[in-house]
Amino acid sequence: LRIYEMEHWGCPFSRTSEGKIAQRPFGGAGFPRTAYAEDKTGHALLHTLYEQVVRFEHSSERADITVIDEMLVTTLVVDDGRCIGVIGLDLKSGRFEAFQADAVIFATGGSGRVYSNSTNALISTALGVYIPFVEGVTLKDMEFVQFHPTTLVGTNILMTEGCRGEGGYLLNNKGERFLANYEDSKKAMEVAPRDIVARNIQREIDAGRGFENTYVHLDIRHLGEKKINERLPGIRDLCIKFANVDPVVDPIPVQPGQHYTMGGIDTDIEAATCIKGFYAAGECACVSVHGANRLGGNSLLETIVYGAIAGKSCSEYVFSLSQTRVGATKIEARLKDVEKKAQEIVSKDGDILICDVRDDLAKTMAQKVGLFRKEDELKSALEDIERAKERFKKVRFNAKRKTLSYNYEFINYLETEAAICISEVIVKGALERRESRGSHYRLDYPKRDDAQFLKHTVAKYESGNIALSYKPVKIVKWEPKERKY
Repeated sequence: LRIYEMEHWGCPFSRTSEGKIAQRPFGGAGFPRTAYAEDKTGHALLHTLYEQVVRFEHSSERADITVIDEMLVTTLVVDDGRCIGVIGLDLKSGRFEAFQADAVIFATGGSGRVYSNSTNALISTALGVYIPFVEGVTLKDMEFVQFHPTTLVGTNILMTEGCRGEGGYLLNNKGERFLANYEDSKKAMEVAPRDIVARNIQREIDAGRGFENTYVHLDIRHLGEKKINERLPGIRDLCIKFANVDPVVDPIPVQPGQHYTMGGIDTDIEAATCIKGFYAAGECACVSVHGANRLGGNSLLETIVYGAIAGKSCSEYVFSLSQTRVGATKIEARLKDVEKKAQEIVSKDGDILICDVRDDLAKTMAQKVGLFRKEDELKSALEDIERAKERFKKVRFNAKRKTLSYNYEFINYLETEAAICISEVIVKGALERRESRGSHYRLDYPKRDDAQFLKHTVAKYESGNIALSYKPVKIVKWEPKERKY
């Protein structure tokens, strides 16, 4: 239904020779099921939806949408278990503003930038899950972090799974399609599930069969220039611009990189959270439709499906209220607290750069909480996080001006504060989950343990500390089975 809706709004899906919406195979799929728009599906959906925003924003008949540009939400305001609005920083004026609301939806994206080797946009900083977390909203399954098998060496720009779906090969330094050498990928080869392909690429590199001990080759040359230009034009353009490699002529140097967070704000199937009036959708949320390992193509599908569900649930909640726009006094008091804290932050005069704390933390996450995990490295990562907390107390602001107008050092401070907290949630969840499941792979616990861990990890922020608990996975129709290939 949502795919047809996007089509009717003008999304330029690729077509078959019969004019139907084309589908291609992605990792883990038994048949071609992923609708796409060349290799730019995300951009196509984004622009189509933005056109609808503009349409309703400027419609004389239905002025339903007001767009507020350059406003960074910094605080979710909760009063007695009910969301009553948000506080945001106007980047242009440097002033904080309070927005009183009966309901709020977060659709802020994932937390990938807590890793140094992420494919994510720079805005995917963990701030979107941190803001509600510290106000009492629970997070779920944060240890499940997906690593995409093919990111461009040096930049970690995503080389879409469509490359392999169209028939691309992964080759080691001997020119072998090495996935045939591994039991779990020898049947599906390049379109095996992402976690399996990513781990086997890393195994080849670690065994010395990669190039420069860093990467393998993604080879699409045999597809031919015509097909590459028709199906993968964006990939060709990215490779030429950022790696000086033309995939029509040469193979693409690729390595695994952080790509997606299956965990997020704990929501139900109506996109609601444990705080009344607060909803979340997309990668920042965890309905758990992806379980422990998202299949390729399902992320964009989730955004358009649960974006609509969140909007519907939110509006139904607001219409059901007998009393609206409550808590004006509370939100104004919170605004004053936020303004005071901001001035204290920009007045810090320690001896450590904020960017150094953030960069070191991101490297820790990539090196110790990555594709392969084990107890000693996870404990070491927790020690690094504790050091990051202490160093963060001693940061300094280089900017002489104390205004918040376009003060990106202040924004970096907020994002680093969020990254430290959310990294700790990820590591603690990974340490306590003594099994391997989906994207979470423990070298010291390589088997899945349904008896102990067929559960969701739930994280709660309590007086500055992170508390973990567990709740059972709801089995509705299909019982969990061992993956066999």
